[in-house]
Amino acid sequence: MDNKKIRAIGAGLLLGLWLALTVFAWIKPADATSDSERRPLDQFPELSVETVLDGKFMTKFEDYTLDQFPLRDTFRQLKSMFHYFVLNQGDNNDIYIADGYAAKLEYPLNQVSLDNALKKFNAIYDRYLKTTPCKVYAAVVPDKSYYLAEENGYLAMDYADLFAQVQAGMPWASYIDLTDTLSIEDYYRTDTHWRQEKLIPAAQKLAQAMGGKGPVAEDFTVTQVDRPFYGVYYGQAALPMASENLYLMESDVLKGCRVKDVETGKYVQVYNPEDLDNSDLYDIYLGGAKPLMVIENPNAKTNKELIVFRDSFGSSMIPLLVQDYRTVTVVDIRYINSTIIGNYVRFRNQDVLFLYSSLVLNSSAGLQ
Repeated sequence: MDNKKIRAIGAGLLLGLWLALTVFAWIKPADATSDSERRPLDQFPELSVETVLDGKFMTKFEDYTLDQFPLRDTFRQLKSMFHYFVLNQGDNNDIYIADGYAAKLEYPLNQVSLDNALKKFNAIYDRYLKTTPCKVYAAVVPDKSYYLAEENGYLAMDYADLFAQVQAGMPWASYIDLTDTLSIEDYYRTDTHWRQEKLIPAAQKLAQAMGGKGPVAEDFTVTQVDRPFYGVYYGQAALPMASENLYLMESDVLKGCRVKDVETGKYVQVYNPEDLDNSDLYDIYLGGAKPLMVIENPNAKTNKELIVFRDSFGSSMIPLLVQDYRTVTVVDIRYINSTIIGNYVRFRNQDVLFLYSSLVLNSSAGLQ
């Protein structure tokens, strides 16, 4: 077979593939969301004379075609593999893989963001805590790059500076250093978060610093969730990574607790089985993103109360702190404005913990 025929066959195959994908793109129903990226996908834009003339239709149509392209996830993965393994790029979509763990580049330290977070925390202290006998504590959860980046040749923020600024910027809080209780093995390989079944040492340090006993591993039963877990970095990196197991730390104390979702007024469980149907299995811990929750522990041996200002890392940690308290109030100021918390929470003589990850401190625009 001569070269002309080979080129003609190749061109014909490419044309056929292009035509097939084009037809499929027009006849297939539009997907509402991307499970791998955990985001809504653009839908077919409004078609009118006005949107055509002002250019909005074509702009939104381009976004629509990119989101709804046939076999989109497959092509995303092929592209990522080519950049990562063939071109030998150190990261893809700002996600890198080191020692089998996917992590996001967190560099440099965003001073504006950190200052904003500390300003929010100080405003909360001045508004609600300054004139009370509450005992206030603060801790930073290091992201995975703290344990991975520098030793694998990636740029990383100055974590020592971050921790020092948090301590200096919150002089009214007793700082609890968690770095010596954690290692990279305590985090999911494909996700941002830490693994609940690995958190007993960190939980003990938090609890004991606040005057409690802290959790004991023997008090818990470790139960595997019957669904494979793919973390947020799995979709963002678009690289082939194996699924992981997600575990729950269950105990008689937690089974006896009631959790009030203040937003809805409904009572739920610490681990609500319905949350296993969510796209993010990590939502099984306290229902995921919630502005305000109150955990009632009728079996507590004390009348102590705890208030935790937290981000998503707190969802899996807080159940391990419950046993030392009659009630635990969980506040996420990413979803509730801090100026109205006093409408729902009475600050009197509680322990108060600010528990935030370096990821949120370095990107704090969402704090209200």
